[in-house]
Amino acid sequence: MRDTGWFKSGYSSAASDNCVEVRLTPGLARVRDSKEPAAGQLVLPASAFRGFLSGLR
Repeated sequence: MRDTGWFKSGYSSAASDNCVEVRLTPGLARVRDSKEPAAGQLVLPASAFRGFLSGLR
């Protein structure tokens, strides 16, 4: 069964596992590799993740 609450970019193919996935929880953004979801997560404050996304745009 796949975890719920994780999402990836709309630019990613639904069949592709070569992506990062993000899960937003209160105050935090969790990031993981879609190929190895059990390998761990990068957990960031939501404000830091918003800053990261702003820098990408």
